[in-house]
Order: sequence, then structure tokens, then C-alpha cells
Amino acid sequence: METKTASNILPKERKPKWLRVKLPTGKKYTELRGLVDKYNLNTICTSGSCPNMGECWGEGTATFMILGNVCTRSCGFCGVKTGRPETVDWDEPEKVARSIKIMKIKHAVLTSVDRDDLKDMGSIMWAETVKAVRRMNPETTLETLIPDFQGVERHIDRVINVAPEVVSHNIETVRRLTRDVRIQAKYDRSLGVLKYLKSQGQRRTKSGIMLGLGEKREEVIETLHDLRENDVDVVTIGQYLQPSKKHLPVKRFILPDEFQEYKEIGLELGFRHVESSALVRSSYKAQKHIN
Repeated sequence: METKTASNILPKERKPKWLRVKLPTGKKYTELRGLVDKYNLNTICTSGSCPNMGECWGEGTATFMILGNVCTRSCGFCGVKTGRPETVDWDEPEKVARSIKIMKIKHAVLTSVDRDDLKDMGSIMWAETVKAVRRMNPETTLETLIPDFQGVERHIDRVINVAPEVVSHNIETVRRLTRDVRIQAKYDRSLGVLKYLKSQGQRRTKSGIMLGLGEKREEVIETLHDLRENDVDVVTIGQYLQPSKKHLPVKRFILPDEFQEYKEIGLELGFRHVESSALVRSSYKAQKHIN
């Protein structure tokens, strides 16, 4: 039996300096934070402790999660609760639309948990929420960060038919790691969803990749090729951070130069926009991706 000594116990790796962020400040952030607290508004920005919250709020962008906060899937990277979701709240579209109006959001990102327990996979709620936001906030532009809806086209059509400016679906990781990282998801199914969106006339499509889960450089480049070959317009590339000890560990912190290299490769492949750095998240600088 090995005796642990000071020489053979490795210290836990600290986050590198480029992952350290300053606390959000500024007049716009302070104003919006006050409104969120006063009206008990539910944004993924605050509940997910997003490092870019101050910057995004300052530019009039915020992200809202619909269909509750319990997911039917158990992805190894995600901090959202897994289990049996609550009953759908059909007042939620109006609540989200009202929150956007109170906060005076210029560009809203909508996301959701996976609802494989529902016959429509939650797609009706998606469509109703977009319509409610449009009615109450006609000047606000929208990005919908959707689940895969198990690849069922009639469910995807409900989102396409309400015409958000951007529809996003994250591939999350490289093909080899998909089974471990996204247990109930499929790499090719996600690519199929993205291609279907574009084939049905969706103007702008988008996807995101996390790095630091053990992927190899050539696998990241392969994933970028796959996304571009399936007509994706925008890609975001960021560092994976472990939500808790129960989740997949961080295998490596990616260097800033590597993120820059992937950005250059993505632009050479023909993506319209590439956001690539350690702190990039799916909705980072989302308002830029409309055009």
C-alpha cells in the first residue's frame, strides 16, 4: 500500500490567469441587476453565474431559460438539475416577454432544458414564447438556442415558422467524446438538425464547442469542418469548466494562442462569425451574429 507524502500528492491545478474575470460593474449592469432582483426575473445569466454578464447586459443582451429548470437528460458537463421535470407553465411565454420588456433588452437569447418527457419535446412552448416576445417587444431581436428535439422535423419546424433571427444548436464536443459528454445526444443528429434548419430557409444558424474535455487538435478542426459542411454560419468556442465534483473533470486549460488559431481556421473555412476564447459562452456577443 502506497503511503502518501508531500512529494507524491499533486496540488489541484489552479485556473490560469486568463480565466479570471473582474466583477461586473457599470451603470447599465447595476440598473439591470436591480430590476432582476426587484421583479425576481429568471435569467440564465444570473443563475449560471456567466462571466460575461456585465459585458452582455451593458450591450442590452440577456439569456432566458424556458420549460423549467429540470432536464430529462444527464449530460456530463452541464450543471442543470436532472430528473423529472415539473408540469409545463403555460404562463411562461408572457413572463419571459414581460421580463425582456422590463429590462429593455435589445437582443434576447432563449434557451431551455431538454423535455424528452413531452410529446412535442417542448416545441410548442418554444413557438409560443417567441410569439409572446414579438408581441410585447417588437423591436427586440431573438436568438433561440434549441435542443435537438430528437431530430423530429415537425418539432423543429415550429421554431423555424416563428422566424427568430438566429437559431442555434450546440454540438458541444468532438465526435469521439460525444457519448461521454452528451450521453443521450448524437453527434450526427445534431449536425442533421443544423443542416435541416438551413435547408428550410433559416437565415442564420449557429453552434458551439467546449474545449478542455480531452479532445485533440485534429478533432476540433474536424468538428469545425463538419459544422461548416452542414451550412452553419456562426460558431462559438470556449473553455469547459467543471460545474461540480460530480461532473466531468477539466482535462486541460486551453491556451489563448490555441483559441486564436481555431478562430483563424474557422474564418478560413468560411464561417461568418467565430467567437473563440476561454470565456466565450454560447450567447457571447450574440447581438453581432444577426447580420
